Amino acid sequence: MPAVIRMPELLAGAAEAVLLTWYVSPGDEVTAGQAVAEIEADKATVDFEAEHSGVAAGLLVETGQSVAVGTPILVLAGNGESVDEAMAGFAEPEAAAIPPSTAPSTVSSPALSTSDNGAVATQPAPPDRQFATPLVRKLAREHGVELTTITGTGPGGRVVRRDLERHLAQAPTPPEPVAPQASPQPAPADETGYVDIPHTGMRRAIARRLTESKNTVPHFYLEADCRVDALLELRRTIKNDESLPVTPSVNDFVLKAVAAAFTEVPDANVVWTADAVRKFDSVSIAVAVAIGNGLVTPVIRNVERRSLGDISRTTADLAARAREGGLKQAELEGGSFAVSNLGMYGIERFSAIISPPHSGILAVGAAAKRPVAKENGELGVATMMTVTLSGDHRALDGALGARWLTAFQRIIENPLRILV
Repeated sequence: MPAVIRMPELLAGAAEAVLLTWYVSPGDEVTAGQAVAEIEADKATVDFEAEHSGVAAGLLVETGQSVAVGTPILVLAGNGESVDEAMAGFAEPEAAAIPPSTAPSTVSSPALSTSDNGAVATQPAPPDRQFATPLVRKLAREHGVELTTITGTGPGGRVVRRDLERHLAQAPTPPEPVAPQASPQPAPADETGYVDIPHTGMRRAIARRLTESKNTVPHFYLEADCRVDALLELRRTIKNDESLPVTPSVNDFVLKAVAAAFTEVPDANVVWTADAVRKFDSVSIAVAVAIGNGLVTPVIRNVERRSLGDISRTTADLAARAREGGLKQAELEGGSFAVSNLGMYGIERFSAIISPPHSGILAVGAAAKRPVAKENGELGVATMMTVTLSGDHRALDGALGARWLTAFQRIIENPLRILV
């Protein structure tokens, strides 16, 4: 029986995505977990991995085509099944569900039709039309670039993003326009100046997802002030030891402490589902990474088993590839909890919105010197860091959230516990 691979939801709330590149051709062997295509949604570009094994029988979407999430894009022939049998067994209604692309189509007649050798049949592009992905057309309009002036290096001469970026890098900087001399005209007293900045797909997805969260997830908030002088001193010791290959950031310590707190309070390592509260036996944490005008949350898995150095290297790698649009699909999925750190901006305390299906998110503020009362009652100074837990009250009760946050506070204030 043929397996149908569908366009995935790369980012929460994304309604469509662009298939940039096929990594397989009809007749190729495909194994589960193998990258079969490069897909772009908003600002996230990932290698999409097949969920099943088989033989590629039909590529249902051409490169550069934007289609709705859930649309069939690839048919795999099963064991003992020929390519022809797989395509014959693929339901016509599913093929008809493929929406028309905003890019010029190169598929001849139905989306399932193939040439004699199994490749998707194509029609030549009109001589005055330059093929490009929808994203490239949008970026070209924003930069005032005529696509006909760019030589495409994509399939069939299609202009892809790297072609446009190379063109922009080589283009001379235009001279600054000279403003005409004219008498200043005061703006009408009853009008104020403004500029409308169109919503990007990512901003729409974030707005939709977080509005849904606030409307459907009952949030509760708990706050703790953590004394981090010992943590900062330990970090300085690690930094000064030239034999150590990496210096963990404060956020790396936070991630390790979050995992250790879940180990101490395993009942909090849960998420809410329609039928049950799902409890996990390992800790996977999503880390908020700002990219341009948006946000992505790649997931670090099995944090409780990782060393601080491993966490530091993994976090840096995920953040770098997130900003370059190079995350894989699996790296954006899963996790029961998230961490958002705005301390580098000097923000001392804030609360964050949960991104379902996570059951909580820890908002981490800046470490700063504050007056504190010593045990003997005298006034002193300590480095304090405020953290705020946003919890999903369906999965976590207030007392359970308090137990977890207390464990986190105790661990982060005694960082040697993180290392043993």
